[in-house]
Amino acid sequence: MDWPKVQDLAMTFEPVMRRKWPAYLEEIGGEFVTHATSETMSDDADWMLGRPGIAEGAGVSLSDIIAINVRTEITFGMFSDGCTALGWKTRDGSFLAQNWDWMEAQKENLIILTIEQQNKPTIKMVTEAGLIGKIGLNSAGVGVCLNAIKVKGMDSTRIPCHLGLRMVLESGSRDEAVRQLEKYGVASSCHMLVADGSGSIGLEWSAVELQKVKMNGREQVFHSNHYLAEHVGVEDSRWLEDSTFRVTKIEKLCEDFKDPPTTETLFELFKDEENYPGAICRAQVGTSGSASLFNIIMDLQHRTAAVTLGRPVAPEEVVQLAF
Repeated sequence: MDWPKVQDLAMTFEPVMRRKWPAYLEEIGGEFVTHATSETMSDDADWMLGRPGIAEGAGVSLSDIIAINVRTEITFGMFSDGCTALGWKTRDGSFLAQNWDWMEAQKENLIILTIEQQNKPTIKMVTEAGLIGKIGLNSAGVGVCLNAIKVKGMDSTRIPCHLGLRMVLESGSRDEAVRQLEKYGVASSCHMLVADGSGSIGLEWSAVELQKVKMNGREQVFHSNHYLAEHVGVEDSRWLEDSTFRVTKIEKLCEDFKDPPTTETLFELFKDEENYPGAICRAQVGTSGSASLFNIIMDLQHRTAAVTLGRPVAPEEVVQLAF
């Protein structure tokens, strides 16, 4: 699509965002809430007055920044990022981890962002410039990972995927995050792996329904880029042939653990290059259109995370996040 068409599609979300999530629209664009209710996060309205939003600060149009935040919905999930994620509750920790795979050209747009708000947990996340919600954790010990799933369908009355991730990171617990997302529904297909100190749950969204992937007998959840649960009336394209291989491989690697996992030992799993280039540690060569751009390992009981920028086998920088 040409950019004016993208902008037009993006702006179909503006009235819904203004009605349901005005604080998010304000942050994106720079306008302030004039008629807030308890349903529309009125606690933040006065605090946000007069603060420039992303579009205003960057000197671009509101439609540009909305488009970035609803890109999943605009493309019906047809973008080329693939990720491998796991959640693992142990006696001494609750871990959430993933490699995030996308086109190498996007690497320069990655930022590590801290967001402080009144009456809400502080957020630390790895995101892309302009996106107000992505992958990370908060000061309440809630974390979220994201897997792309390519399924046709979009409903602009539901919350866009990346705003849903932001909603998770504003929650005080895993259960609160799930309740909030279920209240609004997610506008397009994706998988969100949501966790806190009590464990993790996978949320497989389509534009019409939700299926949950619960922890297995070892209190683990694994996911990649296809549905694991049955979705009636929804057709999964299984767009990445290696998706099944990667989720099976990460589960097998975890089965081989003889000792409880740590941040360091979990990171070793994400270096695995079997089935290269479509491996857990992905490379952008040949027919593979994406590479592992960063890895994140979160310990939600201790509210810390290690972010490794670049492919895990060739790290470029490591950033520690903590509260």
